[in-house]
Amino acid sequence: MASVQYREIDGRSGAYRALLGALGALVLAGLGAAWSMEHQGHHITGMTNRIVWGTPHVFAVFLIVAASGALNVASVASVFGRELYQPLARLSGLLALTLLAGGLAVLVLDLGRPDRLIVAMTHYNFKSIFAWNIFLYTGFFAVVALYLWTMFERRMNRHTKPAGLVAFLWRLVLTTGTGSIFGFLVAREPYASALLAPLFIVMSFSFGLAVFVLVLMAACKWTGRALGDVVLNRLRNLLGVFVATVLYFVAVHHLTNLYIARQHDVERFFLWEGGIYTALFWLGQVLIGGIVPLALLFGTSSRRALAAAAACVILGGLAQVYVLIIGGQAYPQLMFPEKEVASSFFDGVVAAYAPSLPEVALGVGGVALALALTVVALKVLPFLPKSLADGDVGSAAA
Repeated sequence: MASVQYREIDGRSGAYRALLGALGALVLAGLGAAWSMEHQGHHITGMTNRIVWGTPHVFAVFLIVAASGALNVASVASVFGRELYQPLARLSGLLALTLLAGGLAVLVLDLGRPDRLIVAMTHYNFKSIFAWNIFLYTGFFAVVALYLWTMFERRMNRHTKPAGLVAFLWRLVLTTGTGSIFGFLVAREPYASALLAPLFIVMSFSFGLAVFVLVLMAACKWTGRALGDVVLNRLRNLLGVFVATVLYFVAVHHLTNLYIARQHDVERFFLWEGGIYTALFWLGQVLIGGIVPLALLFGTSSRRALAAAAACVILGGLAQVYVLIIGGQAYPQLMFPEKEVASSFFDGVVAAYAPSLPEVALGVGGVALALALTVVALKVLPFLPKSLADGDVGSAAA
């Protein structure tokens, strides 16, 4: 492949300023929601002493998982030597950083006492997976920043592959740690499973690539840069494989639980009797997030179908994380096996939860922050290639 030329976006148009202004307004709304929840208390949210991780955690976990997967395009180029993806590597690394920043911002502001974060950063309990993640998240920022430096600095280009390998391995460990947050919670029957770690890894591939595809298509269209079918068709096939893999692991996870007698009640709750959680599982996660994208990706080759499929993957991913996090807490905790439990504290009863406006505003604010950081970075540094036309990348497709 010929040397790729990169260029910043101009960022002088009224549309650019309007986009940045809209994203800034959403970020401010998220900050206002966090301020309200901190000063008035979490009683203004839908969270309770049983549902302690609410909608903001859904957005935060989705963004963190997607951040890991967004780096996949750069990994394919550097680690596995697929030159077709090389012009996309810088944007891939940028999205990995901005998505993680947005997710962690939501996570910190949803703690109720963000000022107490300093305690988590100075006192470590290494029996807790949360303590591990402090190092995994901060280390990810450092590793990806180093990886991007080797791409930008010509003298460092020879170190891009080893830096990419370190980033690839680090993000696998990071996503394993995120999945293990739930997999290690043995007191919660819907969570405790070794399959959650690999499931989160394939979820990251799917969610991150879906976000990458939408950002790439939007950036090229709004800046008038050529984006050929060669690149899009490769991304289309890759996304289809990841979506199918997520469905496979979800099926294995639930079939494994159905095989275990003590998990039958859990599976009955999620698959048949869980109300909103069952609906979100079948309609949101499986249909919108899996079957519809596969039909769009492999049934037609249009660009609109690709964009629609990526959007469906994101919506289905949010539904999947919602079912996992909220549904896992709503299911009654098993206090005494093989005994029926009832009390004035609603033991043995499915916990009620409804997202509140401040929670949704905070979560959307985190998404807006990630996109705003991306938009600003595209103006400041040359992350986007000048052209991705078929003639410019076709030699690498062979």
